[in-house]
Amino acid sequence: MSLTAFLFRLIETARMDKKIDQKAIDEIKEQLLKQKKQILKDLSVFSREDEHEADDRSTSFPHYGDKPDENAQEITDYSTNVVTQRVLEKGLLDIEKALARIDKGTYGICKYCQNPINEKRLLARPTASSCISCKTELQENE
Repeated sequence: MSLTAFLFRLIETARMDKKIDQKAIDEIKEQLLKQKKQILKDLSVFSREDEHEADDRSTSFPHYGDKPDENAQEITDYSTNVVTQRVLEKGLLDIEKALARIDKGTYGICKYCQNPINEKRLLARPTASSCISCKTELQENE
């Protein structure tokens, strides 16, 4: 364990009293459900459900016309939409995992060290599944 990770773990241990309470979890769940609804709405603008795709969605290819500049714009917009779709799907997956942890009663517990995740971290990043010290250690080892 690196010195930085050790220090974060020490600080995190000292802040165990900052464990998130049920009221905060309920508020976060409500926030996550709103975000999920918005992401699904955003995805529906430029993609559609497709059971033949690995992620169950496919990006629609826009059609503006047959002129070269229109074709170039179609390709540009399609490329942007594919990247946007991936980012939104990643966010949706993170939200669904966080909601599943809430339902299982494991929300707010670090998946690596099993210690409580600080409430401030969860309020700042509701989809967080690891405490700051474990996340720091993982990033240092990359």
